[in-house]
Amino acid sequence: MRKHILIVLGLILLVIAAGVTYLAWPDTAELSVDQVAGKLPKITDPRIQTIPTVKVAKVVGWQNGAMPTPAAGLKIQPFATGLDHPRWMYRLPNGDVLVAETNSPPREGGGITGWVMKVLMGRAGAGVPSANRITLLRDANGDGVAETKSVFMTGLNSPFGMTLLDGQLYIGNTDALVRVPYTDGATKITAKPELVIKLNPGGNHWARNVIAAADGKTLYVGVGSSTNIAENGMDAEKYRANILQVWPKDKNWRIYAAGLRNPNGMAINPKSGGLWTVVNERDMLGSDLAPDYLTQVEFGDNFGWPWYYWGGYPDTRVEPKNPALQQYAKRPDYALGPHVAALGLTFSADAKLGAKFANGAFVGEHGSWNRKPVSGYKVVYVPFGDTGFPAANAKPVDVLGGFLDKDGDAQGRPVGVITDKTGGLLVADDVGNAIWRVTAGG
Repeated sequence: MRKHILIVLGLILLVIAAGVTYLAWPDTAELSVDQVAGKLPKITDPRIQTIPTVKVAKVVGWQNGAMPTPAAGLKIQPFATGLDHPRWMYRLPNGDVLVAETNSPPREGGGITGWVMKVLMGRAGAGVPSANRITLLRDANGDGVAETKSVFMTGLNSPFGMTLLDGQLYIGNTDALVRVPYTDGATKITAKPELVIKLNPGGNHWARNVIAAADGKTLYVGVGSSTNIAENGMDAEKYRANILQVWPKDKNWRIYAAGLRNPNGMAINPKSGGLWTVVNERDMLGSDLAPDYLTQVEFGDNFGWPWYYWGGYPDTRVEPKNPALQQYAKRPDYALGPHVAALGLTFSADAKLGAKFANGAFVGEHGSWNRKPVSGYKVVYVPFGDTGFPAANAKPVDVLGGFLDKDGDAQGRPVGVITDKTGGLLVADDVGNAIWRVTAGG
């Protein structure tokens, strides 16, 4: 009799657990993306999840000549196709474009978590091995199409950011900042990369961006966190969730700013010379939190990760607590919306897309995997004011959409954004395996 009672109680508990799971998972957004965007986003109470909301657009690729959809007054064409997971770009002085064909290094970890991660990455188009290659694209006749596509450099380890400084090309591998000599106009580099500084690899957020600082002497290197909220302890996050400042001549460095979960895209504001970045914020607080953001970064800033988000809102999941940091956690300048996966960033100073896009920043939003409904999967523009900061009351303006088809499947996913030598906007599409070029007209 007792055995039957326990079985019945077990079944009742199972039904209750299933009901709770059905009602609370997946978490559905209660706000629009725009409500959680801008200088004063709406920050709701967190809806903490043990099981993350999973809703990632299945990748189907571009079929039958389909392309992304530009905003009114703009037109689009493919700059280069047939690439292998192109993520990041850099324009050389002669107008050639370098593109990092790259992906995450092999991930450690098995079990259920490893299996789920593998399934999600495969569905999102990120399950392919890294080509570990930089390719050169050259549009010699200026028609907006790269007629030359050639291997520029190989033998790298999940390369991402690239920049020139004092005759050296610097490359952000996942585990090191390296450099090689560069001559203007070169179409291939075979020199063995020289180590500048080591970077801590592994875990999540493998991509290492690098840009030259306005001082002409130092570099900024973005190193994302290993985990969501330091759930493996802060020792696993040593020198991560940081922007580093590097003196390449001496191979010295320091932490420039901290508390940045994944500062991927970085750019120098042409008006002020200040450093700006876009940041991917934390997961599993629900579909409305926390907003990814765009912000200026100054030496000594701490944006609160993992203990705080959006300038002091506590994440109660993080242990041990750090109450002393709360009053010093810097509030970002501009929210981009929850889970949009803001990766690409470039200012519009060189762009020639019309007056509407003359003073601001373009942001490549790779798209969410854990929001219902999905967010991102587009390129947006953030208008700036005369102060050198985002304009008051401005919301992100769509520049390039159509990455999701009518069924909600991903035809492509935007990452890096740069301007080309003629003022067009180039967009790297890592699962569409293309670089798109957006220009005025249409």
